[in-house]
Amino acid sequence: MSSSKFPSARCAGAVAILAFAALGAGQVQAADAMPPAAEPADAVDAVVITSYGKSLQAAAQLKRSADYALDAVNAEDIGKFPTRNAAEALQLVTGVTIDRQRGQGLYVSVRGLGPQFQYTELNGRSIAVNELIENGGARGRQFRFEVLPAELISQIEVVKSPTADMDEGALGGNINIKTFKPLDLGDKAAFSVRETYNDVRKKADPSASGLVSWTSADNTLGLLASGLYDQRHNRTDRLYQSGWNLNRFTSVLGAGLYTPTRTRPTVETEKRKLYSGAISGQWKPNGDFQTDVDLLITRLDVDYDEFGLDIYPDDSTFAVPSFVAGSQKVVGDTVVVGTINNVRWMGSRETSLNRHDLAIFGVKQAWTPGAWAFNLEYGFSRARSYHPDGKATTRNRIAFFAPLTYDFSRGFNKIPQLTTPVDYNNPAAYVGQAFDYTWKDSRDTDETLRLDGSRVFSSWLTKISAGVEQHNMNRNYLRRDWVLNDILNVPLTTLGSTFYEPMPYSGFLKDFDGATPRTWVTPTRDAYYNRLYTPAVAAQPWSAADLRNSFIVDQKIRSAYVRGDFKFDLVVPVSGNLGVRYSETKQLASGTLTSGSTPVPVGYLKTYENWLPSLNVKVDLRDDLIARFAASRVVNRPNVTDSAPRISVSRDSPTASGGNPDLNPFLADQYDVSLEWYPAPTTAVTGAIFVKKMDDYITAQNVTIQVPGRGDVLLSSNVNGGDAEVRGFEAAYNQSLSFLPGLLDGLGVQASVTLVDSKANYFAGNRQIKDDLVGLSKTSYNLVGYYEKGPISARLGWFWRSRYLASIGSTTTAQSYVNAYGSLDGSLSYQITPQYGLTLEGSNLSNEIRRHYGKTKDQPMETYHWGRTVSLTLRGKF
Repeated sequence: MSSSKFPSARCAGAVAILAFAALGAGQVQAADAMPPAAEPADAVDAVVITSYGKSLQAAAQLKRSADYALDAVNAEDIGKFPTRNAAEALQLVTGVTIDRQRGQGLYVSVRGLGPQFQYTELNGRSIAVNELIENGGARGRQFRFEVLPAELISQIEVVKSPTADMDEGALGGNINIKTFKPLDLGDKAAFSVRETYNDVRKKADPSASGLVSWTSADNTLGLLASGLYDQRHNRTDRLYQSGWNLNRFTSVLGAGLYTPTRTRPTVETEKRKLYSGAISGQWKPNGDFQTDVDLLITRLDVDYDEFGLDIYPDDSTFAVPSFVAGSQKVVGDTVVVGTINNVRWMGSRETSLNRHDLAIFGVKQAWTPGAWAFNLEYGFSRARSYHPDGKATTRNRIAFFAPLTYDFSRGFNKIPQLTTPVDYNNPAAYVGQAFDYTWKDSRDTDETLRLDGSRVFSSWLTKISAGVEQHNMNRNYLRRDWVLNDILNVPLTTLGSTFYEPMPYSGFLKDFDGATPRTWVTPTRDAYYNRLYTPAVAAQPWSAADLRNSFIVDQKIRSAYVRGDFKFDLVVPVSGNLGVRYSETKQLASGTLTSGSTPVPVGYLKTYENWLPSLNVKVDLRDDLIARFAASRVVNRPNVTDSAPRISVSRDSPTASGGNPDLNPFLADQYDVSLEWYPAPTTAVTGAIFVKKMDDYITAQNVTIQVPGRGDVLLSSNVNGGDAEVRGFEAAYNQSLSFLPGLLDGLGVQASVTLVDSKANYFAGNRQIKDDLVGLSKTSYNLVGYYEKGPISARLGWFWRSRYLASIGSTTTAQSYVNAYGSLDGSLSYQITPQYGLTLEGSNLSNEIRRHYGKTKDQPMETYHWGRTVSLTLRGKF
């Protein structure tokens, strides 16, 4: 899609930001002289930063001196990252947006491409990227930033135009997370204690962290140790509708109309505990020899407890719903009002203890004799997501069958009205339903061995680098499901009072009016498990369904590269690098399929090769003005679960999902042109235009299969065959307003905007999707104001993104979108003494609510409320 198709208002907004930045920069006093020549990028790591403004300056210096398109976020001080959550800190970076889950930043998108298109490293080494297993399993390559404590991070770099020596695997950005190093810090110690409060959960939680760094007297040996404990209670109120079905009641409504699927008011609660420890050692006996060793271990326990009232207007597993003729109200192709008889209303209680363990080890040996430099590096990480014994996912279920009258006509900004003549707060109305117990264990390993060498020259060819790498990744995913019908249709009052209780929470979506359930009878947590999951049940052999759900995907990647760096004068100084990377991927995907009802082990071997050239050019137009151009071929391997030979069948509908071991990777050609202006040490104005043209875009395919005991089931899997293109513009402006008089000279501003458009053509089953990509917001921006004067510092930021596609749907269900939303976050700090400081922080201060809708806004799908979070932190350093 040509850039001329950007809406004119959005282009005007971008021009206005750049014009405002130029005006502000022009007001800088003459005392703000032109900055000195930028130091090498490595020098920034050793800078001790003591304020937010200085952290912005350090990030700008790093961007300015880099040989490629780079943005960064720096810690303001030891143990003081700009936000509590690393993903939320990354939204300060131009072109970066985040996905929030239960109020916390979790996944990162860069330049409109979703979390699966990013490549995340720790200290330059890849990480095992297992996701938590709460609702069925990991999706693959989407790194969850919550497992890396922000207090242990010194800097995060986002590389947008790769070089040949960088690991392949990103279409969006290469994200490198750096931890503190002892030879940079010297003899230091720091600690923090925090109390956090959420106004929906209404509970305060403690957190504590500490760091100690030691170096020898001659600064040749350094050791660092750090640790953290963090506890948090979350509550999220959701009223969601899982999709809109096409042609569900054609005998009454005719063809071509959408009606609602499962609709569910639910209260989701979590008790989260994060434990983390890190050790870093450095030995540098002379200027030519340095050894670095790093170890990081984290454990995240999430005790999940969910209370829901599931309403199934389309499920025929236990009853056959029927639409009442004449009750409908149709808007467009959507039946927004209607009455459906014989609907299952199911009170549910879902519980689990989800444990995520992550261990990361790395060692790097550097040797720099004269003009030569050699690096030998080894990294190993292991992630395991699982349920400790007896704490797997339980779904305790009770139900009644009654009419549903629904009304979604009030729009997606309001909650729907859902009524029935049956009292859902009366235990006598319910009977027992199936009890589900699901055990999952997902293990990832990631191992890398790498050798690099380079030589510098005193000519226009400044350096030649080359290297080889062996990268092994493995995921072993095991899942078992027990569905027990021993209490099916047994009256709840017969089961007894130990099997149910009143809803333990009140105030469900209290700021929304409407006749929809707010409280209901809920199953208790343990009675069903204690009665139904007996030792005999636990000893049952693996079923065919269990085997179909489990898989192993093993990838062995060999790569090599050569890169040449150049620098010469062509009217103005020109520098950059040109290189090519070669990678060979061998993938073995193993699992179990069924022939009739007989399990059959299968394995699929797939091999592919990629040549990935890259070019980065930097032109110093003036001492304060830099132009860049970049072009590269990049690759992104499919999500692991999409490549696995697996089939997971839904328990509540005739649908299933599966993998495709023959998937090819995403490939793209990408181009980047940027302009950077640094009129003063405290000011930076940047802009970039980028294009990404993707081949072999992965799209959904639907086929009908026969599943023993279930009959015809619609299977959704993935195939190559689509195409997509992303074009965008991003601009950023950072400035300390030190030219203002008096107390106002402590003010500063940081702003950025990203405009992205997509051209796409692919399918969700037999439905065509055009010009929309999952996770892509066409407009996003942030605006941060800060103030630093004496012992006081304050910051307030607004982060906003436009709507984006959340799910492409299938042949029979509509796609879904997340509506535009923003977050107002802020902090206020007071430095009591040079050693001690207090910080008050708040997130989602404007109490924003996330909303989803389907094909159009006439199909409301979700209202999602997590509330405000406020924390008070005492920090100390010595």
